[in-house]
Amino acid sequence: MPIHPTAIVDGKAEIDPTATIGPYAIIEGEVRIGPNAVIYPQAYISGWVTIGAGCQVHPGAVLGHLPQDFHFSGARTFLRIGDGTIIREHASIHRGTQPESETVIGKNCLIMGYSHIGHNCEVADEVKIANMAALSGHVSVGRGSFVSGYSLIHQFVRIGEYAMIAGGTRLGMDAPSFFTCIGESECLCVNVIGVRRAGFTQEEIAELRRAYRLLYRSGKTFQAAVAELAGTVHTPAGRRLVEFISFKSKRGICGPPVSGRMAAGTADEEPGEGPTPT
Repeated sequence: MPIHPTAIVDGKAEIDPTATIGPYAIIEGEVRIGPNAVIYPQAYISGWVTIGAGCQVHPGAVLGHLPQDFHFSGARTFLRIGDGTIIREHASIHRGTQPESETVIGKNCLIMGYSHIGHNCEVADEVKIANMAALSGHVSVGRGSFVSGYSLIHQFVRIGEYAMIAGGTRLGMDAPSFFTCIGESECLCVNVIGVRRAGFTQEEIAELRRAYRLLYRSGKTFQAAVAELAGTVHTPAGRRLVEFISFKSKRGICGPPVSGRMAAGTADEEPGEGPTPT
């Protein structure tokens, strides 16, 4: 389908001929839209934005608009969106703040309705961000993670790969890879269902369970537990977990669940295996 006659497309934009631009969509600035992308009616895309092949941008979505940051000087900054990513109704993703900086969304992500991704965020491939979740500036989200609805993510927080952030969480500290976080930056259990769906082996899952018990239930200081864990892991998942939690964090690492949630946290040892990331 050609560009709809009611769409407004800047002459500086580069639109692949196989892309679809719906009615009343606005494309402003040096926007690049890849093959077979679909821009639905009334979407707004502005600035230096690159949208990959097969992406969908649904009605009312705002991509590449000015960052909500007092430090923004009006300089050229970027938003890059990988192939196959779907951005649903009224979601907003802002471009970077510092000159030549960028916000990056990976491939095959699902950004659900009314969610927000702030300036300079880095979202890896296959991430799902549910309705009304909000990521402040400079947040990074690892591959395959799930950020549930109405979650609030503080600036500079890191979310590790295949982590799950439960609905309504206020995450002010880093969420370790492969774990589920809830409430006020509380690490509840291993995201067993999520990692199993992603194809991790039983050996890797067992090691992640042992790691959780050592980090959050052994009574050791976190630093001592990390040091002990680093000397015992032997699977790829275990080594990546240690790498994540050993990184010098700006926000610190999520702590154990509050006492009222401790019982739920034991699910990482049971056949039922904790919350389902859906």
